[in-house]
Amino acid sequence: MTVLSHILVVDDDSRLRELLRLYLQDHGFNVSTAADAKHARNLMQGLKFDLVILDVMMPGENGFEFTASI
Repeated sequence: MTVLSHILVVDDDSRLRELLRLYLQDHGFNVSTAADAKHARNLMQGLKFDLVILDVMMPGENGFEFTASI
């Protein structure tokens, strides 16, 4: 049985978030998405991720601040 990596894509741009999700899923990854750091943090409380792809220029808590907090 193959275990797929689970990737979290965090970006406030919905089009880019969706393109990344589709591309990564087409290449065999499990993908969850979040529109901002707060949503990402909520997902991380209940799910385990192998990789986070994170936009650094998000409104509110930016990617650098989010990275430092996790």
